[in-house]
Amino acid sequence: MKRSDKEQLVAELKQKITGASALYYTDFTGLNVKRMTDLRRRLRRAGVEYVVIKNSLALKAVNESGLTTQPLKGPTGVVVAKDAITAAKLLTDFAKENDARPAVKGGLYDGAVIDAAMVKKLAALPTRDEALGQLAGAFNSVLAMFALALDARIAQLEASN
Repeated sequence: MKRSDKEQLVAELKQKITGASALYYTDFTGLNVKRMTDLRRRLRRAGVEYVVIKNSLALKAVNESGLTTQPLKGPTGVVVAKDAITAAKLLTDFAKENDARPAVKGGLYDGAVIDAAMVKKLAALPTRDEALGQLAGAFNSVLAMFALALDARIAQLEASN
């Protein structure tokens, strides 16, 4: 690969990293083309990008973005996500279906270095939409209880008259 092509790849990845809240490094060894295509489709539908790039180029793009990361070894695919939790859920669910592949090596979340265990913890969290739904449900239940309390008080006042 020519030097100009490498510089272009690094610049493109750096641009993607700039708008992302999370980067996850995966080892895709053992996945055939069909499974890799399926993984890429699932990630793309969720607005997540999956980039396979040389480790040295990936590290250069991350470092040029002003972030620090752990050294990478072996074949690496980089998951670039704006929604960290959705991407973690997709990776974890796909790995469960495919003999723990791709294996998560670690990554970055909001600029901090994380390991594979933290990615699993992120996958267990509710997504933004689920969390907003839970919050709305909590507000709704509080308002419903307040309305019932008012109704009971009105019934007591009517009964005493």
